[in-house]
Amino acid sequence: MLRPHPAVLRRLVDDYESALAGAPADGTPSPRARDLAYTLCVSTGTRDVRLALEAARHWLAAAPAPDHPTPVAVGD
Repeated sequence: MLRPHPAVLRRLVDDYESALAGAPADGTPSPRARDLAYTLCVSTGTRDVRLALEAARHWLAAAPAPDHPTPVAVGD
């Protein structure tokens, strides 16, 4: 299975966590959070965002530290 670049994966996790932090008090995820959850699941080969986050964190922990900053596309 292909794995996303660690910088891209880190950005997905960070953006997802930020989207959840800005969610309404009733816990309803925003469309952005749902889109990021879907992308995390596709990127990690899972069907549940909790498993996707677990896999992403595991992969990120095992990834070598970059020698130089890697540019990551920014956009919504």
